[in-house]
Amino acid sequence: MSFAFSQQRLYPIGQGLPDKERVSALIAVMLAVCVATLDTAIANTALPTIAASLQTSDANSIWVVSIYQLAMVAALLPAASLGEVLGHRRVFMGGLIIFTLASLACGLAPSLPWLVGARLVQGLGAAGVMAINGALLRYIYPNSSLGRGMGLNAMVVGLSFAAGPTAASAVLLLGSWHWLFLINVPLCLMAMYFGLRGLPNTSRATYKFDGVAAGLCAVALGLLVLGLGEGAHQATWLAVGIELAVAAVCLVLLMMRQNDHPAPMLAVDLLRRPVFALSAVTAVCSFAAQGLAFVSLPFLLQNMLGYSQVDTGFLITPWPVVVAALAPIAGRLSDRYPAGLLGGGGLVVLSVGLALLATMPATPSVFDILWRMAVCGAGFGFFQSPNLRAIMSAAPPSRSGGASGMVATVRLLGQAIGAALVAACFHVSTGQGAMWALWLAAGFAAVASVTSVSRLIFKASKV
Repeated sequence: MSFAFSQQRLYPIGQGLPDKERVSALIAVMLAVCVATLDTAIANTALPTIAASLQTSDANSIWVVSIYQLAMVAALLPAASLGEVLGHRRVFMGGLIIFTLASLACGLAPSLPWLVGARLVQGLGAAGVMAINGALLRYIYPNSSLGRGMGLNAMVVGLSFAAGPTAASAVLLLGSWHWLFLINVPLCLMAMYFGLRGLPNTSRATYKFDGVAAGLCAVALGLLVLGLGEGAHQATWLAVGIELAVAAVCLVLLMMRQNDHPAPMLAVDLLRRPVFALSAVTAVCSFAAQGLAFVSLPFLLQNMLGYSQVDTGFLITPWPVVVAALAPIAGRLSDRYPAGLLGGGGLVVLSVGLALLATMPATPSVFDILWRMAVCGAGFGFFQSPNLRAIMSAAPPSRSGGASGMVATVRLLGQAIGAALVAACFHVSTGQGAMWALWLAAGFAAVASVTSVSRLIFKASKV
């Protein structure tokens, strides 16, 4: 066999792969990230069709999306820790195999319980991919051009997010909803092929995987996101309070159990590094701003301005498209200029763009909306890649898995906070809730800009 998977040589971090292996490894990582990202957007769009086909209620069909997100957020940090113990390549490929088999099960699902169960397993597989991809990029690219890899990763996520509704509509036009999941299978098999050819073998930690800590971490993060989500959907305060309280207890027990661990699953050792901690706070605030905007904008465009659901998707599209276009440029710049400066400037632009959306005329034209969305996308695009590079570069080589898992976790946490705050805004003002949410998003972006610029005071650790 000529596949790199059969080779025993370990690749040093920061050196980068030879060109041939790098291309194969990048195709594998980007294809896997694409299907894992695309699957959320596709399922969202197809929920009414799935509900009708399986003869279930719209409310019950939401579990098709929710269980995937919950499984992924619960498994991200345990998967990242497992990658440090077993090797990043093994966990990535294992996650990809699980995702492929679960996608096949989703496509063959005859009932809602079957589909929800398969989506849970699919979310676990997606966690293996999303928790590890950042760590693999540190092996695929040399230190001097790591930003390029991060920019490419951000571009793929942006394009996948933007293409989700359109891709779902095209598939549903040509066939049943089952093909939304079956189409993953050939793409994942292609990713496996290139992964076997190019993904590097990586060093492994000497400590053992802590299964108890993984369980505590999964329950803590899963209940935290579930509680925030149910708060956004107006669940009872008692139910939300119990979920958040149990999450807090599990978090405390997790930290007590791993107090002396050389690589704690919840990366408190990395959070003691100023650049890493500030980059993580910047990410949470910025993704909260994005979450506030993306959840509130459909209400603004449909309920207040009278646009249809299809029109709303079209009007929001410039945001992710511009993010995808600028992410590679920002990634290259982050190899030469400080992430604090690039991210801070981009987040100022994002804050201004959100304020412009909140102050639109009472009857804005399509162009009025589109250019404001593009401004937001430009700001977010210039933040994302440099911030990803800063987080990964601030972690020592042995903690690349933990840093990569934190990248995905803070993103999902920020989005969950944003969605919950939208509900709070509508509770304060039903008629103006969307506007309040956009102003709050602008505030979060401004705070993120301050934390980003404050990184200039500190010097990141060398990778």
